Amino acid sequence: MLGLVGSFCSGLLFAIGLSIAGMTLPQKVLAFLDVTGDWDPSLALVMISSAGIYLVLHRLVLLRGQPLASPKFYMPTRRDIDAPLVVGAAMFGIGWGLVGLCPGPAVAALASWHEDALVFFVSMIAGMYAYGTLNVIGSHDPDGGASALDLLLGKR
Repeated sequence: MLGLVGSFCSGLLFAIGLSIAGMTLPQKVLAFLDVTGDWDPSLALVMISSAGIYLVLHRLVLLRGQPLASPKFYMPTRRDIDAPLVVGAAMFGIGWGLVGLCPGPAVAALASWHEDALVFFVSMIAGMYAYGTLNVIGSHDPDGGASALDLLLGKR
């Protein structure tokens, strides 16, 4: 139960932070990405401050030795850069640049019932489903990892 409540509170805090920072406003994100036009550097402050907080708190949390609601920390073990990682990162960046939303802010923006956020969210779920289907067929993950859709649906 603690894990569920903690997850909900973390997600809610994340959504509030994204909203306050303007990350749920596609026009603000697109203005940040437009470095040759009417550039808005304010999101750089959001990114720098969040990276700084992460660097400090990540180290402090790992000093605990064990999470509050789990027997151990689950840390990524893969360090290689392969084609699916590069293609996925490129697709993510292109999508973010075209639309001005990425998954976290898109989910937070659903609270506004804005049509663009809803279309993005439905398209994101469709993409996760397509990837999950292709991942089962191709199964390139040597660690036997779950697809993003499996994680979203709680299948792993």
